Amino acid sequence: MAPAAVRDNSVVFAPRIQELLAREEKVFRIDATTVGVSDSRLVAEIVAARPVLSTERSVFKPAAGAEIHHDSATRTIRALGQDVMAGIRTPPPPARGLSGAWPYAATSYLRRWLFSSDPLPVSLLSKRGVTRSDALSRIADRTVAGWPGLGGGEGRSTALAGQIHGASGAQERMQAIALYRRATATLCDGVAALAGNALWLMGPGRPPEDVRTDLTAALWETLRLLPPAWMLFRMSGDAYTALHPEIRPEDRIALLPLLMHRHPDYWPDPLEFRPERWAGVADPENAPAFMPYGFDGARCWAKHLIVPLAERLLTAAFDHRLVIRSPQQQAHVPLRSLLSVRFDAQTGA
Repeated sequence: MAPAAVRDNSVVFAPRIQELLAREEKVFRIDATTVGVSDSRLVAEIVAARPVLSTERSVFKPAAGAEIHHDSATRTIRALGQDVMAGIRTPPPPARGLSGAWPYAATSYLRRWLFSSDPLPVSLLSKRGVTRSDALSRIADRTVAGWPGLGGGEGRSTALAGQIHGASGAQERMQAIALYRRATATLCDGVAALAGNALWLMGPGRPPEDVRTDLTAALWETLRLLPPAWMLFRMSGDAYTALHPEIRPEDRIALLPLLMHRHPDYWPDPLEFRPERWAGVADPENAPAFMPYGFDGARCWAKHLIVPLAERLLTAAFDHRLVIRSPQQQAHVPLRSLLSVRFDAQTGA
């Protein structure tokens, strides 16, 4: 399952990821307390063994000292969906924002595209320089929480900012602030990673016309070969011990779509970038051994927004003649929670 050259580009994974890719077993011990699983049947059994815990979620893990209630999470996703659909319908920002180091340039570009209409200091919550620092995030949270008359829901503010404005109490307000920060970061980081991975897999310069014609298929194939959500954890528990002899009650379970999506037992020519494999597939998420957005009970709540927004971002990039400006035909994928290829790009406009 080692990576092969795709078109004219190739990928160099961080050593720890490369070690996982080199494993032939579908169930194996990663370290003293973690078991890796890429077996499709066992993954399904693990997912069905118990409901996902709140601490195993990302956006909707506890905030402000309390659980995020289902209705609050639902309102957040609906608001995020409104903002993404509104953003897709508006002209993109100046193309020069796409030039630079990817996926960081794309992340900043998306945040400016979707959330720049929010008033200060709310807009600070979506700034990459703020979200990368725990200290700055806490300062921004406190500033927003104490800022009078944020104006959410008025003028051109986003629906997500309106959740902060409409909060009924201090705790609800702090949770709305946390959800704004998490939702904007998760969406923009994930879409930027997906679009960047797709650009690299398509090859240097302008992608072939057949790929440009069906960007949706190219993005689904990217989600197979380089899924940003490449590893998801389930915490320890007795629910899993009867499923496989390698799993102990104290073990964490690392579910590995990156390995499962590349395994020849499930996919013909698994290391080749072949968007045409999705031609005529009405519902890609139902493809066997394909879990691009997580697993049942813990799937990304914004999954319906990811591919359309990534397609819109790539269209804007191609319309402005974005090309990869990398000195090498190898791109590095560091060991991060979000799998993303690193390269430099420049627009022609």
